[in-house]
Amino acid sequence: MSSKEVIKEKEKHLLKITAEFCTQYLDDEYHQLSEKLIKKLGRKRDVPFQRGKLEIWAASVIHALGSINFLFDKSFDPYVSSDQICEFFGAKYSTVYNKAKQIKDLLKLGQFNSEFSTQGNTESDPFSSMVMVNGFIVPLDTIPEDLQEKVKEARAKGEDIQFRTE
Repeated sequence: MSSKEVIKEKEKHLLKITAEFCTQYLDDEYHQLSEKLIKKLGRKRDVPFQRGKLEIWAASVIHALGSINFLFDKSFDPYVSSDQICEFFGAKYSTVYNKAKQIKDLLKLGQFNSEFSTQGNTESDPFSSMVMVNGFIVPLDTIPEDLQEKVKEARAKGEDIQFRTE
């Protein structure tokens, strides 16, 4: 088997076990986000999950997504503790935490990340109704409609946009 085939097999296994976790503890949105994140990691030049236990990587994917989407906050729905994630995948918290940090650093993930945030977090993002124009943050609805559409299109792709009028 070539290394690409091995990576695809590992990716397939990761997709399967994260889907099982999402079905049991989370929802379809987390399932879709974890699938998207795993596939993005699988396209990296140096695929992180080509080494190490896949259960740890699966737990780390869920943990990384959870940490940017307030999954560990009981006031949010769904809610899952990091202990439940680790228990499900048979992994140690410190290992999962470190790999999740590695994923977040590699993909530059943080709260209100437009590509990997849940719909609820995207809607509650205080900056989603703002845009940068000439170095100033202004309400999105104060710029022309055609530019508002460009902002929405860019953000739907996980990109950000700003404008200069000079």
